[in-house]
Order: sequence, then structure tokens, then C-alpha cells
Amino acid sequence: MTDETAGRTYVLAQICLLGLLALDAWRGLRRATGAGRAAGVLAATAGGTTVLLAAASLGRELRAEPAPSPQAELRTGGAYARVRHPMYAGLLLGAAGLVLVAGRPRSVVLWGALLAVLLRKIGLEERLLSERFPGYAAYAERTPRLLPRVVRTW
Repeated sequence: MTDETAGRTYVLAQICLLGLLALDAWRGLRRATGAGRAAGVLAATAGGTTVLLAAASLGRELRAEPAPSPQAELRTGGAYARVRHPMYAGLLLGAAGLVLVAGRPRSVVLWGALLAVLLRKIGLEERLLSERFPGYAAYAERTPRLLPRVVRTW
């Protein structure tokens, strides 16, 4: 499978899984109560906000596919200074919120499948970024992949 085909496959799988999670959450809204519902909506909102902020910082370089565009530049500031993949982190956080609202075991399985797809997509993306940008390895060494460091090491 070519990198292009793999990238498109990951994007399609990601969209399908997010759609199924959203459908589960929509159905679960009637059943969700109190704290679970509030936590789910909060996580979904925080994840969505993270995705939007990271997307805005990419501007015209925003792509669903993992390969960088020909005119892309390596982004290491803003949200990308905290984690290498803030959009994927936001998607996972938002999807976790959908799982909480849905309240169904199937949603947990869907979230796990989304995590697996995104980790594969990230692996491909990081290989392509390393090939394209000589400074990517140093950036990857100092910047966590998905979860920001809470405690700074001196």
C-alpha cells in the first residue's frame, strides 16, 4: 500500500469512527445524567476547541491526509510547542467526551479503534515529516506526541 493510499484509508476510518461515536452520543443524550453528561460535554467541547485552535494555526496548510503539502513549513509554535499532534489529541479528548455521553460499551470499543487508527496515521505522518524537514527529529525529541508534560523537567 502506498503512503497516499494508507493516508486516505486512515482519514476514511477516522471519519467513520467519529461519525459512529457522534451517533452513539446523540442517542445517549436522552439517557445521560448529571455528572457523566456534564463531563462528556465538557470533554467534547475542550477537544473540539483544541482541534479548532490547532487547525487555525495551520491556516491554508490544514490537510486531512498525513502528508504535508508542498509549501508546508514545520510548525513548532503555539499548540505545536506543547504537543506534536494537538489536533489528534483534541480529537481523542472530544471523542472521549462522546463516549461519556453515549454511556455504551460499544462507544469505548469505537474510541479504542479511533486511537489505533490515529496512532497508525501519526506514525505515517511523523515518518513523512522526518523525511521532509531536517529539524523534525530534534522537535520530536523535545515535544511530546499527544499529552503535554505537566511537570517541567529542569
